[in-house]
Amino acid sequence: MTAELVQIPGYVAGTWTIDPVHSGVGFTIRHLMVSKVRGRFGTFQGTIVTGDDPLDSSVTATVDLSSVDTGNAQRDEHVRSADFLDVAKYPAMTYRSTGLRPDGDGFVLDGELTLRGLTREIPLKLEVGGFGPDPFLQDDPFRGARVGFTATGEISRLEFGVGDTTKIPGGNGLGLGEKVQIVLEIQAALQTPS
Repeated sequence: MTAELVQIPGYVAGTWTIDPVHSGVGFTIRHLMVSKVRGRFGTFQGTIVTGDDPLDSSVTATVDLSSVDTGNAQRDEHVRSADFLDVAKYPAMTYRSTGLRPDGDGFVLDGELTLRGLTREIPLKLEVGGFGPDPFLQDDPFRGARVGFTATGEISRLEFGVGDTTKIPGGNGLGLGEKVQIVLEIQAALQTPS
């Protein structure tokens, strides 16, 4: 399978820095069992290392939890509070990959997510958007490439101690869903080719 993976068009091995201007860290959670609320984190950073063998690639990332934005300032303050993310005590969320494996036309990135001082194994479905030249940096042989990925996954907020289990009055469901859908749209710039 490795020989097949190396044929990713334009594949470049090296160290890449996530470009926050052209990337997004988003989430979706069910509210009152009837709709979904979407949010994002505006401040994050990370490093991707693409190995000579793509399956030897890795990623580390840090998200500033105070940068949460759900489109409502009052709700954002509540999400930052000790009831949810407890940003005063736990200002960041981190992800560290532990492996990469093929999965159909894409990959699964295995890794550890740390949130509110708790670490859990969280796999992410990974789609390679592509490798290509950066037209603005073609004169720089060390930074003349870009790469894009889409990663999706799901976490249980309760496994990280986020929020409570308050039920809807007169109903059977939680006021806030347990599962949180994660969507990462990542673009990174090559810093050092291998």
